[in-house]
Parts: sequence; C-alpha cells; structure tokens
Amino acid sequence: MQFSRRLAEPAYRVITKSRLAFACLSLVVSAGCGTTPSTIDSASPVTPLEFLPALRGDYFKFASKAVGRAFHIYVSLPDSYAQNPNTYYPVVYALDGDSTFPVLATQHRFLILDEGIPEAIIVGIAYGSFDPAINKRAFDFSAPAADAGPSQGGAPAFHTFLKTELIPEIERRHRADPAHRVLIGQSRGGYMTLYSAFVDPDLFWGRIAINPAFDPGRERFSHPAPAAREDLSLIVTSGSRDLPKLREKAIQWFAEWERRSDAPWQLHTATIEGGTHAADFPNSYRIGMISLFKRVQMLNPSLEVH
Repeated sequence: MQFSRRLAEPAYRVITKSRLAFACLSLVVSAGCGTTPSTIDSASPVTPLEFLPALRGDYFKFASKAVGRAFHIYVSLPDSYAQNPNTYYPVVYALDGDSTFPVLATQHRFLILDEGIPEAIIVGIAYGSFDPAINKRAFDFSAPAADAGPSQGGAPAFHTFLKTELIPEIERRHRADPAHRVLIGQSRGGYMTLYSAFVDPDLFWGRIAINPAFDPGRERFSHPAPAAREDLSLIVTSGSRDLPKLREKAIQWFAEWERRSDAPWQLHTATIEGGTHAADFPNSYRIGMISLFKRVQMLNPSLEVH
C-alpha cells in the first residue's frame, strides 16, 4: 500500500481540508501548464527531468532576503499526490540538494516499498553549482564562534531563511504537513541540522544529522534550547570509516548524550559499520526514517533501530 495506509493508521495524524485538485507541475517549467511532449528536441538546452518520475514535481528559484542569495528549490511530490487532493504529507528538507535531492527522492520511494514508511514531499535546497564561488555551504552551515574562520558564520541567517522564508513558501505551494517536517544534512549539512535542533527544536518534527561536523563552536551542541513539543526526534549517525577527526568527535558526543536526560527531542545515535563519510548517506536516511516512523507504528515491529 502507498500513502493510502496513512488514513488507516490512527497513530499518524493527517491534516485534510478542502482544496482544488493538484494541477500539472513540471520540474523545468516555472509557470503555466503544458502537456508531456511526444518527442524530445535534442537541441534543447533544458534537460527534460519530467521524464524521471522520481524527480517530478516542482522547481523554483528563491531569492532569500535573510541570506542575501538565491537558492534553487526542487520538490519531488508523492506518486499519490494528485489523486488525494485533501491529504497533507510529511515533508523532508534536504540540505546540499545539489547532490542529495536526486538520491533521496528515489531512496524514499524504495523505503515506501521495503519498510512501509509513508509517502512524503522531498525538498532539495540547492546552490546550482559545486563551485565554491557559488556554493556557500561552508559559510551557510557554520555558526559564529570563537574558533570560526573568516569564511564561516552564516548559520543564523540560513536558519532564518528556512524558518521564515522557505518553509512558509513550501507550505503555501504544496500540501506539506507542518506537524511532520524533517530536516536532513550530511557533514557540514549535519552541523546545520544539529544547529537547528539546538537553537529551535520545535521547528522540525524530525532531524537526521549524518557524519556531522561539530566545529566551530562545539560547546553549542551541549546546551539545547527548550522545546514546547513532546514528539520531537533527532537521529545522528556516524560511519565507522568516517574521517578520523569527525568519527572521534562523534563518539565523544554520543557518549556525552548517553549520560544525559535533558534532551528536548528523543535522541537516536547509530554507527554505520563500514560506513564512509559520504557514500552511506542512503543508509543513514533509511535508519532515520525507520526511527521516525517507528514511533507512529507504521513499520514492521520486528525491525530494529539502535
């Protein structure tokens, strides 16, 4: 079963209201509706991504006032989206969308089949390039601190962009359930995911930080802000073959939080045996999604998450 099972699961709250049925959306057309072409113009400068159904949904360029730069926003919509006009879906916000969006949009569909998790809207936040002159992840995904370098410190502005600009725009455009937002990031994006969890726990229902960096300002990740919600989760994974410095710090951080009981979120830590720094991103996503939706009884109870 696909997301139709969400209506049969009392533990998972689905928001419904009257709304016009979803019309046609194209990943490469920013306005208006069009029919699927019967032939492809090989001379076209635009890659026809609408023929990759896992990536089909929406695209828009978003000029952030908070950050002072524009981002490319890609949205993969659930396969059942058009057939369920009154259904609101969980939404996953993927940092480093230039790389992670194509992976997660597909991986999530595999997890629906294999693990029974619900369909979700996947949002990729992309820079549009890997060129450091354009891709400012090192700045955006690091917070001001005494040990921060001159090219670091943009996390507060980026978090404001997420909270006050991007999330409202996604929830205006699409039927995204505001009670079930998930943020995911890897490496420096993992740092940003932790930063969000510590400074504003209530903003996301779930967060998955994969092989996160802990510097600059590592002490920040020992003192979380209080939360009003009681259903929050933070999943932090570390590959056993991650970069040695990151692996060492992750082990230390895991040990610290195993002794504590003051977390504003339910914390799950996991080591990916044999996992490397970047290539095991899908394995961490799988662990994170199982952990999140196990709490709402939508998975096989025999599955084990550590």
